[in-house]
Amino acid sequence: MATLFVRHNVKDYTAWREAYDAFDGERRAMGVTSYGVYQLDNNPNDVTFYHEFATMDSAAAFAASPRLREVMQAAGADNQPDIWYTNRT
Repeated sequence: MATLFVRHNVKDYTAWREAYDAFDGERRAMGVTSYGVYQLDNNPNDVTFYHEFATMDSAAAFAASPRLREVMQAAGADNQPDIWYTNRT
């Protein structure tokens, strides 16, 4: 199982979360099997989330998706995200 982690700042967490949740159907169609969203304790606009995939190829394709970039920019992501990939052992 491959897991994609992303951390970035958002302009307004509430607006970002609404857009994130609205993207759920598309996310699942793109191979996301599980996810979680976290906020930094002292800064709710510092967001880290994970998405799990069946394969690393699916995770990489998701991260490279122009549609994902479009949705995140419209949602208020305001910096270049830190992205890393892991395999569950």
